[in-house]
Amino acid sequence: MTKTIFLAIFTITVLLTGTIAGPIGLIQSVDALKSKGTSTGKINSNKVCGDRLCSETPQEKSPEIKKKEQVKSEKKAEAAEKAKEVPKKDKKSETMDAAKSESSLKVPKTITGVITSVQDPGVGHENHQLAIILPLNDKTYRGYLTYTASENIQLVALHGPLKAGMAKDQAIWSMDGKTKFGLTFVDKENSAGVWQFSGNAVAIHTKNSDPFTVSYSVTYTEHSTDSEKVYTGTVTSVQDFGVGHENHQLALILPSRDKAYSGHLTYDASEPVQIVTLIGPVAKNDLRGIPTWTPDGKTFYALVLVPSKASNSIQFSGNALALHTMNTEPFTVSYSLVLTNPIK
Repeated sequence: MTKTIFLAIFTITVLLTGTIAGPIGLIQSVDALKSKGTSTGKINSNKVCGDRLCSETPQEKSPEIKKKEQVKSEKKAEAAEKAKEVPKKDKKSETMDAAKSESSLKVPKTITGVITSVQDPGVGHENHQLAIILPLNDKTYRGYLTYTASENIQLVALHGPLKAGMAKDQAIWSMDGKTKFGLTFVDKENSAGVWQFSGNAVAIHTKNSDPFTVSYSVTYTEHSTDSEKVYTGTVTSVQDFGVGHENHQLALILPSRDKAYSGHLTYDASEPVQIVTLIGPVAKNDLRGIPTWTPDGKTFYALVLVPSKASNSIQFSGNALALHTMNTEPFTVSYSLVLTNPIK
């Protein structure tokens, strides 16, 4: 009996010891595995390590992928170096540079010399003589010419080239019959003088076949055709829209505005014209005894109407500028105009 009880107690003791020792051994085994760096995927299967789960084995990149990444990295580094070398664009400095370039054209230049004329290269002018002072230019010249020649001469300014269909009844000049220029031809019937001009070329001319000699001094500025101070073109007149001028023709060069214009006009028309300058508007009561022009019978301008030749070169000032005839038939005019005060 006593032996049987002892055996039972011993057996229970052994069973209890095994139950406790099992979990303790398992915990120790897990800790041991962790300490050796062994994977514990079953315990931490959802843990993220960078761009993958910690339970995933990192894959080795293929040579192609490595090469692409290397090329991409090299290009990025190269672009960064180039960005350091190229200075950033400064809009303000660009604007200032453009302004300096334009202003350099407006600095007056003076040329003096003595020249002997040659045969005029223009079609239809083969028997004439020409001395070129300022050659053809895509910019517009504006200036003063002082001259003395061995005989009476004519003064020439060219405008253009003219657009297709714009060469009508006005005088033209062309070297090949295709590219045409408006021709301002001024005969002062003298061999010495001073001439103000504007145009794309300036020359001295005679209708003789024998050469002449001329000494000259020319002071001029150059102006881009897209400048707000330069107007060039060819225009055909229309019916004058002024009250009382319905039977007249008008070629408007500068429309009316509050601020007065001032500048220089060189032109050539298909017939003699009058130069029109408007001053105003002015109250009608203040215009007693003065020629007036009005588009509607309400707004009035003082009218300055100066008879002129078909070709001329003039200085002007006023609130509008036009060329005019008292005829009913249209006329055509080619011109170059340079303002001394820009339009704003």
